[in-house]
Order: sequence, then structure tokens, then C-alpha cells
Amino acid sequence: MTWQTSYQRWNDFDKLEAEMRTQLNQIQTDEQSLEDAFYKNLEFGTGGMRGKLGPGTNRMNIYTIRRAAEGLARYIEARGEEWKENGIVIAYDCRHMSKEFAIETAKVLGIHGIKAYVFSSLRPTPVLSYAVRYLYAAGGIVITASHNPPEYNGFKVYNEDGGQLPPAEAGAVIEMVNQIENELQVEAADQGDLEANGLLEWIDKKVDEAYLKELRGVNMNPHITHDAGEDFQVVFTPLHGTANVLVRKGLEQAGFKNVHVVAEQADPDPEFSTVASPNPEEHQAFEMAITQGKQVGADILIATDPDADRLGVAVPDEHGEYRVLTGNQLGALMLDYLLSQHLDLPDNGIMIKTIVTSEFGRAIASYYNIETLDTLTGFKFIGEKIREFERTGEYEFLFGYEESYGFLAKDFARDKDAVQVAVLATELALFWKVKGKTLLQALDALYKRHGYYMEDLQSIKLDGKQGEEKIKAIMDTFRQEKLTEVAGLKVLAVEDYASSRRLIVKTGVEETITLPASNVLKFVLEDDCWFCLRPSGTEPKIKFYYGVKSSSKADSLERLEKLKQALAAYLPAL
Repeated sequence: MTWQTSYQRWNDFDKLEAEMRTQLNQIQTDEQSLEDAFYKNLEFGTGGMRGKLGPGTNRMNIYTIRRAAEGLARYIEARGEEWKENGIVIAYDCRHMSKEFAIETAKVLGIHGIKAYVFSSLRPTPVLSYAVRYLYAAGGIVITASHNPPEYNGFKVYNEDGGQLPPAEAGAVIEMVNQIENELQVEAADQGDLEANGLLEWIDKKVDEAYLKELRGVNMNPHITHDAGEDFQVVFTPLHGTANVLVRKGLEQAGFKNVHVVAEQADPDPEFSTVASPNPEEHQAFEMAITQGKQVGADILIATDPDADRLGVAVPDEHGEYRVLTGNQLGALMLDYLLSQHLDLPDNGIMIKTIVTSEFGRAIASYYNIETLDTLTGFKFIGEKIREFERTGEYEFLFGYEESYGFLAKDFARDKDAVQVAVLATELALFWKVKGKTLLQALDALYKRHGYYMEDLQSIKLDGKQGEEKIKAIMDTFRQEKLTEVAGLKVLAVEDYASSRRLIVKTGVEETITLPASNVLKFVLEDDCWFCLRPSGTEPKIKFYYGVKSSSKADSLERLEKLKQALAAYLPAL
């Protein structure tokens, strides 16, 4: 089917929602915009779907939402009546159309007799994960585009364990979604009828209270705020998202009394009007927090992304200037704190990280005789392993993280959880202050013990159909190039996760990678260095990850820069 055919189908649909009709009319003479909106169905992938808002099959709107919900409903139906009765929990963030999409989803589920538990107001993603487990539901959905720009929204699906759908389950849902040829014809029930029949139940405080009770278990040294927290100053910004209430309550019950919220960024705002990007990975997101931090003499600044599954931290250096920690650095600090303060580390304890996360964490875990497991990028793979080990007893989960500011310390949630690690990171900073150190000084001590692990990430944004083709061309280039040396470092192995093969360069021997197939390339270099290429699963980007190590900071930074420059020469003209 051509994009013109899809567009005509929408244009001829006499029941098209009024706002969709207006927006469609606005682009009817713009062929490039029409092609981008209709050249494909918005992909429902292993993590659900995410895209720009607007009319079209390649956009987020009530019709593509209904198509996704219909596919999920058919998947639930196929599993039996008990699954339908257990229902689906639905949460949403502050983005444009989030609540409307949540209700549309419930209305489609209701047509199939599937109960929906819907939060009465916006909630963090990790609370959705917890709610699925707390309510013994068949699964969950969160309407969010995480830290994407304001013009995006998304539909993310969770299984009955509260984790994002792993590949096998996601594949079954995707198959159901792809069977639906016409999103305009998907039926939706009447909201009032569903409420009257008990198929739409609004939820809120009961789940929050249960979650906050679990949150108390995050503290490693619960006495520390009583003994030394009186003068400890915290500045917190939810970046206009969902975390404000629960992070403040979590810090309050942990004993932190001096929590200053950035007022301009406290209230939900779908435009995220005070930041260029509502992403704590971006240093500009901390600008207002830094200003307020200097005013109150804050010991730590914490920032959460809009759906509160990612956490960023900034701390003062020796000159009183605030430095934003990377996800790898913060993860290393929290991991070391958790393991060093654990009263009785289990013999079968395990830390889980992703293949693009720093090897720094592996070195720290090994120091405490704790094993490390690598997964593909995406917290669903960490959640899947937590569930597996809970069932088999093979390992006891101690910590999981990824470089993109996603962390999980306690597994009452099964997705990355910025609310719980906001409490943990704040306690961590107070712990080191009591010992006369800043987090930066504590980090430097870890580097001196384990080596100077340095990492960087470059994202190249390539929009639309042409962007997809360029991303494919970049991946093809690196697959076809037989690299044996990069930036003066020998290539030891090439790991192609799409073919599940690891090539040992010196011998030519191939090994099998046991992780699920994924369009990722990783090059393992000598001297504990590496780089990796991965098209983003949620944004029109290709990402380049770099990791190096040496015995000094200066040498590591120099090596990192040489590696980045060497790889830039291999990129085709963009």
C-alpha cells in the first residue's frame, strides 16, 4: 500500500475526529509531510510504540492508539478469562493527549471485557510497574514518550511481572497488532458504560501508599538523616513531569528536611517550557537547579525526566561549581555504596548492566566478589533477568543500571525507578559528606582503586524515511569494514548482535552470542577499550558509545578523544 492510498483512506473517512481533520487539512498540500505521516504504520516494537503526535498512520493519535490497544486486547483474550478479569493497569504522564490516550485504551480493552485500572492523575512509570504487581494485574500500559521533545508521545506495555515486555511476549503482541489493517475501524466502548459495569476503575492513593511503604527499604543507613541530616540541603527538579509528589514524599519519609523544589519546573507542563530538552542526561536541564543550588548551598541537585524513570545528579566541586555526573559515574557510586554497606552480601549476588554501560561497574562488583551480567540495551532485559532469578534462585539481584540514567536498587518495581534512586542517591551524598568527602572525591577514590574508566556518547539525529536509510547505511558501513585497528588500538573482537556472532579477529574464530538478536555492533579493543553502534529504538537517532580505561584521567581522556576522531572518519556524508 502506498502512502497516497493510506492518506486517501484517512481523507475519505467521514467520522474522522474533528481535530485530526483540521490537522490533516493543514498539511494536505505539503507532500513531504504527508509522505512522512503515511508512508508506514507507526511501528509497534518490543517496547511498544513512540512517535510524533498528529494525523496519519505513522503518528500518535487516537486511531493508532486504538490499533495498539486492540492488538494487546486480542493477546490478553487469547490467554483466557482469568487474564481478562485480572485486567490491565494504565498510567500516563503530562504530555499532550496522554490522559485522552489512556482513556481510549481503556475503552478498547472494555469492548473485549478486559478490566482497566486507570490512575486518576499522572503517575511515574515505576509506579505503574509496581501497581501491576500490587494489583496482580495481567499487565500494564503507560502513556509516555519519556524524555522526548514535546511533540512526541508513546504507548509502553508491561507484563504481569511489572516489567516491559521481553522479546518473546512482545513478538506475540506485535503479531496481533499487525493483523489490524485499518486503525480507523477499531471499536471503542462508552466510558460511562465501562465505569458503571466495573470495567474501568480509577485508582490512586492506595497504590501510592503501598509504593511509599516499599520505598522505605531503599535506605541502607536509615539513621543517617537523624544523626547528620539537619544541615544537608537538596535541590530537586521534576522537569515539569510526574515525579514531584512521590520524590518529595520519599525524601521526607527518609528524613530529609531541607528539600528545595525548583518552583518554575515543579508543575506538569506538556511543552517543558523552561528546558530545551526534559532530559537529565542533558546538562542544560540542570540550569535552574544550579542557580537555586548556589542560592541555598545545596549539597546535591537531583533531576528526574518527565515519566520519572531516569535520574540525574549534580554535585559541587572544590570551587563550588556544580558538575553533572554521568549515568556511568552515578551508577558506579551507588553500586559501591550498596555493596559496601550491605550487612551480609549473598554468595550468589549479582549486578546487571547493559552491553553499552561502563565496565567500571563490573570492576566494582568484582572487588566485592559479586558477579556481573550483561544484557542488551533496554531495561526490559534487566527486568526479565530479575524475574528469572527470582524463580530459579540462581542469583540474588543487588543492583541494575544502564548508562542512560536508568537505575534500580530494589526490585519491588521491575523497571528503572528514579523515585527510589532519588532517595538512594541523596543518602549516598549525605553518607560521604559525613565522611568529609563530596561525591566527586568519592568517585576519584573509586577511579584510583579500579582504573580511570571514561565513556562518551554521540547521538546523530536523522529524521524521516531518508534518516532511516542513512542509519542503515552507517550500520552497513561498519559491518562491511574489516576493522583491525582503530585509533592505534587493535580490534580484538567484533560482536554483531543482529547475527548473534562474535568474531575473534586474530584467529577468525566465530562464537555465538546468547543474547536476543538486536541491530547492534560492538567492537572490543585492546587495553579494556571498546565502541558500539546502536540505532535508537525510541528516537530517529543512531548512537555511538565509547569506553576507554587507563591508569590516569589525562591518558583516558586523550584516548577517548582519539577514538572518537578516528571513528568520525568512517562515517559517510550525512
